[in-house]
Amino acid sequence: MDTRWLDTGEMAAWVRLAAVLELLPAALDAQLRRDAQLTHFDYYVLAMLSEAPQRTLRMTALAERTTATLARLSHVVQRLEQRGLLERFPCPEDRRATNARLTAAGWEKVEESAPGHVATVREYVIDALTREQVVQLAAIADAVLHRLDPDGARSAIYERYDR
Repeated sequence: MDTRWLDTGEMAAWVRLAAVLELLPAALDAQLRRDAQLTHFDYYVLAMLSEAPQRTLRMTALAERTTATLARLSHVVQRLEQRGLLERFPCPEDRRATNARLTAAGWEKVEESAPGHVATVREYVIDALTREQVVQLAAIADAVLHRLDPDGARSAIYERYDR
């Protein structure tokens, strides 16, 4: 098999993307830890529940939406549950399954945390780009996502804002 090495332009693009993939999560995490005592993943779990009907999801659906293993999600959910931000209970439709539901305190935490999180996303990503670049970024991310998720198993998660 012949390796298709990256040319100089491709390498420059890849190295920059790799740097963004390393630096951006840390920046998002730092802001949320400082301002909301949450990790970025904690916030993401709470946000996914906040957008769900009755602010409730099966743990398996929550794992899918957050791209977490059930083991990782269970650990995070247990920690958030101990803080009173969500609760787990048997799924009424399938007693073998467990649901997670955002509590009133969890909803408050999302409402308090969202403005700072959005400001950080704007500061580091959106406001660094022109409107045309934001459109291009969406198209670029879409092209990459279609390679990473060719059957569209996760498309409902990232296409819900396309309306």
